[in-house]
Formats: sequence, structure tokens, C-alpha cells
Amino acid sequence: MEQAHRWIWQKKHYPHFIYDAKTIEPLIQRISMEQGYLVAFTRFLNDETLRMRQWESLSSEVLNSSAIEGEILNRESVRASIGRKLGLATIEENRVADTHTDGIIDILIDANTHYEKDLTLERLFGWHNALFPRGYSGFEKIVVADFRGSEKMQVVSGAIGREKVHYEAPPSDRLNDEMNAFLSWFNIQDATLVKAAIAHLWFVVIHPLDDGNGRIARAITDLVLSKIECSTFSKLYSMSTSILENRKGYYEVLDATTGLKTIKESDEGIDITLWIEWFLKTLLHALEEAKKSLGYIIDKTKFWDNHRHIKLNAREIKMLNKVLDTGMENFEGGITKRKYSAITKASPRTAVRDLKELVDFGCIRVDPQTKGKNTRYEIVI
Repeated sequence: MEQAHRWIWQKKHYPHFIYDAKTIEPLIQRISMEQGYLVAFTRFLNDETLRMRQWESLSSEVLNSSAIEGEILNRESVRASIGRKLGLATIEENRVADTHTDGIIDILIDANTHYEKDLTLERLFGWHNALFPRGYSGFEKIVVADFRGSEKMQVVSGAIGREKVHYEAPPSDRLNDEMNAFLSWFNIQDATLVKAAIAHLWFVVIHPLDDGNGRIARAITDLVLSKIECSTFSKLYSMSTSILENRKGYYEVLDATTGLKTIKESDEGIDITLWIEWFLKTLLHALEEAKKSLGYIIDKTKFWDNHRHIKLNAREIKMLNKVLDTGMENFEGGITKRKYSAITKASPRTAVRDLKELVDFGCIRVDPQTKGKNTRYEIVI
């Protein structure tokens, strides 16, 4: 008797994936528009500011790709390693970098810069070795730089005795054929957003490694996106950050696509529209967030250019930079005397004097809808 729920790789038409172009085309158009916006924004940034933004986005990608899998990296170590590779790190920052962090960053740098090279097993195993340089995942010894062993590979959640199997990967004796098919397809396909989505899903479906499949799938995604965008070092956005924000949705859509729930299959192939739509929406969110961040940088540059001749004290500069880096719309409640005191450690009397001076200088203005003790201020760009 046939199983009620077969995994995606057991389907008759696997790995022939199909999708509804009408559903995803509007998303592709919006993403292309946002990518264009980012390119335009970079023209307003000097080289140092651009490098700093790359530093931030690559740091977020490294930290959040690992966090999706439950591994919490040391932020200072990640920033130090990236800063050193960008030529931005100080001596103190260099001291906290470590081999494990360096390896993860090297994977993403390779994906972001060497996207013209074929993706091979040797390259993937090299990434895997960089991800687990000591041969351990936590305290568990794993197979590194090779296919996983013969044990059944399952993605499971829940307490012992109440386990829920979300997915079961193809058996190990199929991995060589599975990866040959995947790599042959990958290396002949043009770089498109749909290719990025399919590559991510297909690699996760195969699950060829003992551990790190998700992180390497996201690096493969980065490789495709970098080729589309002709990246020179690092993209200015982090897709892993957007995935982490909706990690539950990430696993739910993988569940729905890989077999725990009903898979849509026809004589034409296996319909993965649901996955591609989710993937593209997540990418679009990442691009929109990056555009906001770049907007804050441009506003900050413009602000200080307009007020470069004004002599401000350290407290005033600290407060202004805090708001400019956050974005006025994200600075909940606006600038108030209480917030000024909390951020700058100034006394209430000093806060009132500083705020009045900033108003007189034209750096900030009073929100006309507020007055008295409830007075709020906003920055004048």
C-alpha cells in the first residue's frame, strides 16, 4: 500500500519543479526595482561609508544565518573578523576574532566574489570544512567535507516520545546521484531570482551533509544573488536576517513544500510556487530594510554636512547620532527631555539647555502638536 505522505524526493516527477509565473512575476518586478534603488543609493555614499555598510550587512548575515540553526555567535568576534578582511578593524577588534568565525565569513566572501566559478563538490566540501574546522558540531563528532553517513537523516522536533518528523532526507546511497543532478543543473542555469529560490530548496531537500545544510543552502543563495547583482565583496542587505525574523514561517513553508503536508504534483511536475513566493517576499523585505538603512545613512551625511560649521558638545552629538542612526520614524515617542537625559546622562536642567541650543542652531524643532512637559522634538534634515 502506498504511503499517505511521501517526501518530495519520492515523487514521480522529482526533481522537475514547476511554478505559477503569474503569481511570482509581480514580486520579481518589485525586487528588481528595489535592487535598482540600492544601486542608486550607493552613488551617494563615499567608499568608507559603503565599506561600513558592507561590514554591517555581512555581520548580520553571518550572525543570523547561524542563529536560524540555533547557534549564537559572538558579535564582537564576527565584526572583528569582517573588519580585518575589510581593512577596517582596530588592533583591539583583531584580538577577538577566531578560526570558526573566520571560516564562516570566508564562505560568504567566496560566494559573494567568486560567483563566476562553477559550484562543485570540492567547493561545497571546502565550505563545510570551513564551517566545522574542528570536526565537531557542538560536542558531537560529525562527518566533515564529505557526504553524511548511512544513518537516517530526519528533521525532528518535540520531546522524547512525542517527536514530530518534519522531513526525512534521501538515503545516503542516493547522495552522489542527487548532488550530481543538482550541480549539473546549477552550473548551466542562468542566474535568476527563481534559480536562487530553487537552489536553496533543492539543496535542503537533498540534505547531503551531517550538519550545516541550511547555512550552506543560504550561502548558495548568496552566490546566485551576487552573480545577479555583480557583487564586489558583500551585498548591502541580509536575507538571513529576514528569514530569522520569520523563522517559524521559514520552517512551515519548507514543511509544506517538502512533504509533511500535501505536495501539488501534476503531469507537468512538482509545483513549488508556495516556496518561491515565500522566498521572494522574504528577499523583498530584506531589500526594503536595506533601503531604509541606507536612507538613514544618507540623511545622516546630509545633516552633518548642513551643520558642519556648528560647534556642538559631546552630549548633543551623541543624541543626534543616536536618532540619525535609528531613523526618526523608529525613534518611538520622538526626542524628549527625559530621553535626552537617559541617553546622554545629563541632568534635567542640562538637558533643557542643550535642547534649547539645538533648536536655536536649527538642528531640531519642536513638534507643534506637543508642549510643556510633553514637548517632543524632531531632527531637521
